Amino acid sequence: MSALSILFGMLVGLSLGLTGGGGAIFAVPLLVYGLGTPTKEAVGISLAAVGATAFVGFLHRWKLREVELRTGLLFAFAGMLGAPIGTWLAGLLPDQVLLLSFGALMVIVAVRMWRQASKRNPVAGSPECPSPDDQDGPTCRRDASGALLLSSRCAGLLLVVGVMTGVLSGLFGVGGGFVIVPALVLFSGMSIHRAVGTSLMVIALVSVSGIAAQIWSARAIAPLVTGLFVLGGVAGLLAGQRIGRRLKGPALQKVFVVAILAVAVLVIVRNLYA
Repeated sequence: MSALSILFGMLVGLSLGLTGGGGAIFAVPLLVYGLGTPTKEAVGISLAAVGATAFVGFLHRWKLREVELRTGLLFAFAGMLGAPIGTWLAGLLPDQVLLLSFGALMVIVAVRMWRQASKRNPVAGSPECPSPDDQDGPTCRRDASGALLLSSRCAGLLLVVGVMTGVLSGLFGVGGGFVIVPALVLFSGMSIHRAVGTSLMVIALVSVSGIAAQIWSARAIAPLVTGLFVLGGVAGLLAGQRIGRRLKGPALQKVFVVAILAVAVLVIVRNLYA
C-alpha cells in the first residue's frame, strides 16, 4: 500500500506540475478504487495531499516570478468562503446529480479553452487587444505592460468565480485547478504559465479551508496515507513543472483541455451507466 500511495501521489503531482490543476480529480478515484479508501475519507486525504503538494509548487513558481499574488489572493479569499458551503451541500444533494453536473461543466470549460488556444494571442496595443477604456471588451483588462486593471467589475467577477471554485472544492474534494486555470486565462487575460503558478497558490489556500470543513464535519484524514501521497506528489510535481516549461503556452493549454475532457467523459459515462 505504501508503494501504491507514493505512485498515485506522483501521478497527481505530475498533473499539478504540468497543468496547475486537475490532480485532485484523479486523487479521489485512485484512493477509492486503488487503495480501497472510503469515499468521504478519500475527499479529506485528497484535499490535504493536493494542498500540500500545490504549496510546494507555488513556492517554486513564485521564485520564477510566475505568480500574480494580488489576483491569486483575491481568488483564494473567495474560494475559502465557498469551500465550507460545498461541504455542506455535499451532504444534501445526490452524488449522481452532482457528478453529472460536474462533468458537464468540465466539457464547457474545455471547449472554451480549446477555442482560445487555437486563436493567435493578441499583442498589447494591437486592434485585437481591447484597450482599458473599451467598454465593450472583456470584464477584466490589462494595460500595455500586461498588469491587470482590477476594476470593481473585474474584482466582482473574480470573486464570484472564486466562490464557485471553493464550492466545487468542498463538494468533490478537488483543489479546483481545472476551474481556476481556465478562469484566470479566460477572465483575467493571464498567460497559461502564470495561470498555472497562480492556480497552485489558490489551490493550497482553498484546500486549507476545505480541510477545516472536513474536520468540522468529523471526517477522518489518515496521516500516513496523506504523507505518502504528498511525498510522491512533490516528486511528480517537480517533474511536471520541468516538462511544462518546455511546452509553449497554447500547447500546454491544449494538453490541459485533453486532460479535462478525459476526466469529464469518465465521470459522465460512469454515472449514466451506474
